[in-house]
Amino acid sequence: MTWREWLGLAAGLLALAALFLPWTELSATDPQLRAALAELPSEDVSRPVWSATFFGWFPPLLLVLTGLAVVLFGQSTRARWSGLPQLWLVATVVALVGTVLGWVFIDWQFGEQQRGLLTESGVSIGAGVGRYLCVAAALVSLTGAVLDVVALRTESRLPRKERVRR
Repeated sequence: MTWREWLGLAAGLLALAALFLPWTELSATDPQLRAALAELPSEDVSRPVWSATFFGWFPPLLLVLTGLAVVLFGQSTRARWSGLPQLWLVATVVALVGTVLGWVFIDWQFGEQQRGLLTESGVSIGAGVGRYLCVAAALVSLTGAVLDVVALRTESRLPRKERVRR
């Protein structure tokens, strides 16, 4: 495996870890409200990715599948020349856009009345550790994909006899 494929695998594993961490967290600046949030069950204050919208759980799953595909098929010259690096790049960009949209629509996991009540009472909806880890995984995967596309382009310019996997 090349170091670029290791980056793809690392990004997939990072995204997998993000699935098990808090995805959305409620917080407040008011000390009394903060104390009230502390008394609530932890799953009400720190929500997992599965409570989020499609844009919450889809990007990390896509990164996990992409990392697996890169590792499984990256050794095949036929798969590389058939467009695996480009597919990796497209999947990573889709995951990154989905992650950004998930961040923009972070409060959609709550109903309209819940959002209004939370806003009115001074509770803010913020990103948990899982979201940050997912962004990091997407950036690592994007780096590996771009470098792999560039490497494939460089390989394609070499004469057939000199083409060696780097």
